[in-house]
Amino acid sequence: MPAAGSTFRTDVPMLRKLLDQINDGAIQLPDFQRGWIWDDHHIRALLTSISLSYPIGAVMLLESGDHNVRFKPRLVEGVELASPPQPSYLILDGQQRLTSLYLALSSGKPVPTRTEKGDDIERLYYLDMALCMDEEADRVEAIVAVPPDKMIKSDFGRKIELDISTREREYELGLFPVSLLFDVEGRNQWRQGFQKHFDYNPARIQSYDMFESAVWQRFYQYQVPVIELVRGTPKEAVCQVFEQVNTGGVSLSVFELMTATFAADDYLLREDWEKRQERWSQHALLKEMDATSFLTATTLLASYQRHLANGTPVGCKRRDVLRLSLDEYKLYQTQIEDGLLRAERLLTREKIFDTRSLPYSTQLVPLSAICAFLDRRFEQEPVKQKLMRWYWCGVFGELYGGANETRFALDLPEVIDWIDGGDGNVPRTVRDAAFSPTRLLSLQSRLSAAYKGLMCLLMQSGGHDLVNGDPIELTMYFRQAVDIHHLFPRAYCERNGLPRLQWNSVVNKAPLTSNTNGELSGDAPSVYLRRIETDHKVERRDLDAFLESHLIRPDLLRTDKFPEFLRDRGARCLDLIEKAMGKAVSGRDTDDVIAAFGGPLAPGKSPGPA
Repeated sequence: MPAAGSTFRTDVPMLRKLLDQINDGAIQLPDFQRGWIWDDHHIRALLTSISLSYPIGAVMLLESGDHNVRFKPRLVEGVELASPPQPSYLILDGQQRLTSLYLALSSGKPVPTRTEKGDDIERLYYLDMALCMDEEADRVEAIVAVPPDKMIKSDFGRKIELDISTREREYELGLFPVSLLFDVEGRNQWRQGFQKHFDYNPARIQSYDMFESAVWQRFYQYQVPVIELVRGTPKEAVCQVFEQVNTGGVSLSVFELMTATFAADDYLLREDWEKRQERWSQHALLKEMDATSFLTATTLLASYQRHLANGTPVGCKRRDVLRLSLDEYKLYQTQIEDGLLRAERLLTREKIFDTRSLPYSTQLVPLSAICAFLDRRFEQEPVKQKLMRWYWCGVFGELYGGANETRFALDLPEVIDWIDGGDGNVPRTVRDAAFSPTRLLSLQSRLSAAYKGLMCLLMQSGGHDLVNGDPIELTMYFRQAVDIHHLFPRAYCERNGLPRLQWNSVVNKAPLTSNTNGELSGDAPSVYLRRIETDHKVERRDLDAFLESHLIRPDLLRTDKFPEFLRDRGARCLDLIEKAMGKAVSGRDTDDVIAAFGGPLAPGKSPGPA
């Protein structure tokens, strides 16, 4: 790492020198920089600022040639070189400004840009010499933009508003091409043609000289402050600096940075990822694994393997991903993909069928790495049981909702040690996880991981549809319409003034088909249960069994006893959560629980009235 104070230097080169370096390929873009997107309004405003010697902000460059920070370079848009050289510098900040200026001033071609509404257009830019010399005029109006044919038309092209398609028209209207500002020979020829066109009229010659003095000189002598990051700056520092200065753009993902890094060794990471996505197209759960998460999982496994070999710390934060070598990626990518396929099998067994029912997509990162490392040991039933205990502790402990890289780095070694070393080595995620009984009432929608997790557990317990009797998991497997519906219907609850916090909670919900939900309508349970028995010929004992499969005491539903139903099913849900987590849910009889549910939620039995 460079010594303190030596990570950057500053300079103020001439704009024309920077554009020459871009044209020669000495200054290029790192491949992770996105395409040029500035619209016509911004380009004219930029030219206006330079014509008035106003500052346009500093540019940041990265000194290239550092073997520790290697990005695949690409030429700035508009530059055409048969054999591009290795660049001396890469643009980190200032891409839009430098590209706009290069295209307008140095490319000699129409500038591909956009209207303010986003329509693609091409433009050539001119300076209106008279307006440039008018101190009362708005300078931006002196920047004239025209299509490639150099004619502005109206009335659907039938009327020509401005025609500068010939040099004579440029002379006549006093419109100087900005593309000639830094072209010494082209500028001299234009000046001679201008003077000849007006028969060397002294007033015209004087006006042109005043234009050169007041405007052209400003362009020719314009300097741009440049900050140069020197060789030896760590890659993570370069990336952090890039994102800090690129606040106006879309956030740069670590995947894009690694794509540019691997491209320097002719490895097409994006193509590799797209092929992997195509292989996963039939795997409903794997669609939630994005490219950055896949890189994070690969880094986690690589880091753990280094830890086992050298005792180095395990990590998968952004800086660790940026340090992942291409050889490591090639070595562990297939193992992570195999680990994801094993994870999908495990989660499907737990009745998690697709991304909609997946509690945490983030938990796929450590799970895939763990399954990859276990390899064939994954098939052992005791191993799967420990994996699922760890998994459900993460879900109901709600431990994977934020930045999780630190927990990922603990999960992999600790779960492996737990599997290898017996029950004494309980992972931190299992140890930290706790579920509060009152949390049941605040689980109001599937936005919560614990909400989705409980619905999966309910399907595990054998939930059957109330009308056709099919297991809900079978219904979901065949892609029939299943959603989460109220057992005491919303309309009924609102009519009877029941507390929304209670009736809209997960305790009053179950996965049911859309057809069955239609049978519930807004009626009392006692009414819709009789309707199901009568209209669909469902025997009472069978319907009671279907209700029990959802952890519902039939007599409480048949007699519309909502408070008792709430406590009974709440206690049963906690029993289910305890079994999945492999640890007791504490506080079932605290004052808070009694106040929220009207009584304690005793384990292992169905509590009656308080």
